[in-house]
Amino acid sequence: MMVTFAFPLYFKNIVCEGRPEGDALWGGSVSLSMLIVALISPFLGAAADFSGRRKRFLLVFTALAVLCSALLGLTGPGMAYSAAALFVLANIGFEGGQVFYDAYLPDIASRRSIGRVSGYGYAMGYLGALSILLLLFPLLSGGVVPTNSDNIRLGFVLVALFFAVFAAPLFLVLRDENRIPLAVKDFRRSFSEVRYTVMHIMKYPDLARFLLAFFFYNDAILTVIAFSSIYAQNTLGFTTAELVGFFMIVQTTAIAGSVIFGILTDRIGPKRTIVLTLCLWCVVVIMAILSTEKSVFFATGLLAGVSMGSSQSASRAMMARLTPPKHVTEFFGFYDGTFGKASAIIGPVFFGMISSGAGGQRIALASLLLFFGLGLWFILRVRSATTRTGGEVFRDA
Repeated sequence: MMVTFAFPLYFKNIVCEGRPEGDALWGGSVSLSMLIVALISPFLGAAADFSGRRKRFLLVFTALAVLCSALLGLTGPGMAYSAAALFVLANIGFEGGQVFYDAYLPDIASRRSIGRVSGYGYAMGYLGALSILLLLFPLLSGGVVPTNSDNIRLGFVLVALFFAVFAAPLFLVLRDENRIPLAVKDFRRSFSEVRYTVMHIMKYPDLARFLLAFFFYNDAILTVIAFSSIYAQNTLGFTTAELVGFFMIVQTTAIAGSVIFGILTDRIGPKRTIVLTLCLWCVVVIMAILSTEKSVFFATGLLAGVSMGSSQSASRAMMARLTPPKHVTEFFGFYDGTFGKASAIIGPVFFGMISSGAGGQRIALASLLLFFGLGLWFILRVRSATTRTGGEVFRDA
């Protein structure tokens, strides 16, 4: 609702009143939020590791996402910069919280089931996205147009409430162990920890190669997510009702992709699974570029959903396998933050600039093939055998 569908259209068509520069401002907002998360995540991850207060960090970021998402319900035409600022803060809350959320994966899943558990997690996320679309369809049915803006703004408030309600069980059930009070010196220590990790990351060459691959292909995936609704409506003329149906299809196939490829990850290993999904993504982009009819784009959405759920769950499983146990949150700070969010800086800005300059979005979409190609090239250079801390050797089947 906030990153892929309703708010991007609301921002472009209502807040920016349909002006072409809306694409560039939207892409810049996504990129700025990702840049901030990329800069702070490794340091906060290190602080969470040695303080044992992972849940508290996650709570702060979740509260930021919920509050600012609700406040977006107060924005309207002519408030482009205010809306962009609130979106940046909301996205920092959500994406920054992912660092601490993902770092729980090695704690709650065995190594043999890590792919499946990661896949189930993404599947539940996509089920939530499908649920919120169904719940808010009465508000969206009038279209993302000025005459329906009151309903759309109410939808943003309900999204924030939905997020808060379904985040609550984690905070009620999970417990942090070995909690140590945080002081200012602990944040200074986190800078030292991160500097040490950067200097010694080449001790984990497969991890370094994987993070580089992830940087490129995740850039393309996040750009597709950020601009898919704008592309469908502005280039192919989708109505709001058609967009709701389209995203329901995407979420449904994403659920299936997350579960099926999560199981496949445990069978053939995350590397081979990622290679397969990147090939699927290249097909998706080519199909989208060539689409001139809505029916073809609906078919593209089916494959995009499978690719999205599978690539994200396999990547998280790959990172969990390669991460030294004693630096789990810090390393996930690099994965979700430095590489995951920094990768989203280039793509949306690049897409927005090409789209605004060329006066069309097909050329901008074609540029994403370069990012998927680079990701595929680097992931193929991740060796099948990897060494973790303590000399323990794991093999990617």
